[in-house]
Parts: sequence; structure tokens; C-alpha cells
Amino acid sequence: MTDLRIFTEPQQGATYDQLLAVAKATEELGFDAFFRSDHYLAMSGDGGPGPTDAWTTLAGLARETSRIALGTLVSSVTYRHPGILAIQVAQVDQMSGGRAELGLGSGWFRREHEAYGIPFPEKRFGLLEEQLAIVTGLWSTPAGETFDFSGEHYTLTDSPALPKPARSPLPVIVGGNGPRRTPALAARFATEYNAAFPELADVAARFAAVREACEAAGRPADDLTYSTALVLCVGKDEAEFRRRAEAIGREPAELREHGIAGTVDEAVATLNRVVADGADRVYLQTLDLDDLDHLELVAREVAPQLDR
Repeated sequence: MTDLRIFTEPQQGATYDQLLAVAKATEELGFDAFFRSDHYLAMSGDGGPGPTDAWTTLAGLARETSRIALGTLVSSVTYRHPGILAIQVAQVDQMSGGRAELGLGSGWFRREHEAYGIPFPEKRFGLLEEQLAIVTGLWSTPAGETFDFSGEHYTLTDSPALPKPARSPLPVIVGGNGPRRTPALAARFATEYNAAFPELADVAARFAAVREACEAAGRPADDLTYSTALVLCVGKDEAEFRRRAEAIGREPAELREHGIAGTVDEAVATLNRVVADGADRVYLQTLDLDDLDHLELVAREVAPQLDR
């Protein structure tokens, strides 16, 4: 069974009310989850009305939805101390009744750090490794015991390791393009590996590298969920597809090459190809947050035809 998840990019400019409308549509239309990026600056355009904070948004949505999973692709280790992040995510998980998921990455967008005064170290992979160890360690520490950690970047002493998430283990998503270090981290710490915006021809190889890393770490490869994130742009016919492509500022040919794009039949074929390459889950990057008819079309015409 392959899950379809809606993935948004609010740093391009979105209000909480827009995100709430998308999240409610996500739930009502039968998608598995609402996810969002964790950025503070638009990659193009003026970004108005401005960014929204990922975990503040998800806390609100935790109380205004009832079924869908809620999470980030991905939070950057540069934004928050891991102890604080563990508390934030555990609280959102409690607020949602056990529906929070944490995607965590090393960060890459230097300009947003400069814009908001956030330190951006040149070397961040060590931060990611330690944050994954700390967050998962805090959550898995038995009640009544304490957690200690001493690393190059962080030291935690006699932490009560509270609060606990509503469910254990809380899903942790690790993704990235690295051929060795990222798969190794996913094998050690993650419940899910995500291949974000890969070339379609590379999906199977990405998953294979993580499976090999799991075997090297002595972990069954099938313990992990394997997912990918791809841009979504589908129309009931060619004219509607092209209208949606124009609305998000993308070329139709480029979308067809890199995403779940084109007519309904094309979208079904591409999704089934990704599923055949090993994807248990697909994040559909939805860029026009006001086009809820787009989500309805995918739920009504595309999802029922998947080989899942």
C-alpha cells in the first residue's frame, strides 16, 4: 500500500489560514498526511505575506485535524537546539493524539540564515548526526530515567527526557542526496528514508543504497519506509495541465521530466513507476496552495488507479 502525502512550501508566501485549508482538504480527500517545508525565506519571488514557522503551524493543525499525519520535510539542525526540538515535536505529537513526524536535515539555504540572523556553520553533518542521536535518545529513555549525551557539538546532563511523545517510536525521516553518509544515518536513526526530488531514473538506486546501509548496520532493510518527494502538476486535460504549470511558473516539459505531471494518465503512469522502484510513500509537492481543485482531481482520478 503506497501512501500519498501532500507537501507544501509555505516559505514562498502563505498564511496559516491557507495552510489550514490545504490540511483540511488533505484530510477530507483521503490523503495520508500534510507535510510542510521548514524554511524562513522564499527561494523566488517576494515571499509575501511572509513565512510561517513550521512547528508553530503544525501545533495549530494538530488541534484542527483529526486523522492525517503532520510533519516536516525537513527541519534544519541550524534552527533549534535538539533538546528544544525534542520538546516541541513531542508536544505536537501529544496535541495531535500521536500524529507528528519529524523530518530532520542538515540545512542548505545560506541566504535565509543571513536574512534572519541564524548561524550557518560550514560543516553541518556532524550537527545532524548528534541531533538525531539526542532527539531519538530523549524520546526512548524509559520514564523515570535520565538521559546524558556528550558530543562535539552538544552536551546534555541528567536530562529528565520529558515530555514523551504520544507514540513510540515517533517517526523520524532522514533524507538527502549523499551516497554513503546519509544512507548510514537513515539506517541508524530513521524510521523512513526520503529521496527528495531525485531524477526519476535514480529512485531505485537511492533506495538500494539505503538497503545496503541497513544490512551493513545489522538492521533489516524492510524496517524502513522508503519514500520520495516529487512536484505535482496534473490536469484533467492538456489545457488544464498547462494552466497549472503556468500558475506555478514551471515549464510543462520540465515538469513532465521531473515530477508527477501531465494528464491524469501520465500522472498515474509516473506514480506507478515510482512505486515499482520501491516507494512505499510519495510526497506530492503542491505549490499553488489556493488550487484545492488540484488535490480533488488527484484524489478522485489518480489515487484510485495506483498499483498499491
